Amino acid sequence: MELIFCCVKERDDLMVNIIKQEIDIEEALRKKLEFVCSFCNAKFEIQKGSIRTIERTNLSYIEPHRIIIKGITFLAFNYETNIYIENLNNKIKISELEDYLKTI
Repeated sequence: MELIFCCVKERDDLMVNIIKQEIDIEEALRKKLEFVCSFCNAKFEIQKGSIRTIERTNLSYIEPHRIIIKGITFLAFNYETNIYIENLNNKIKISELEDYLKTI
């Protein structure tokens, strides 16, 4: 895992440190995507997600993995059965991804 520190200056006397920690994609999720894309004759690209934590707080944000298939960005979290289309409002089950890709 890779740690990236980012400082955001809000005032002259206050610094906010954001720690970004990259998350590896779950192997089962990768295999499901490979399987679906092989049936649809499509290639996919994965951009790993991350955990962003504000130092000295209990605030964290989990950034989902971005999977790009046929020019469409899908969002996915490890250990979840849904995949999101373009944003977190539109979701389908990973098992329905093949049918969705065949319609576009």
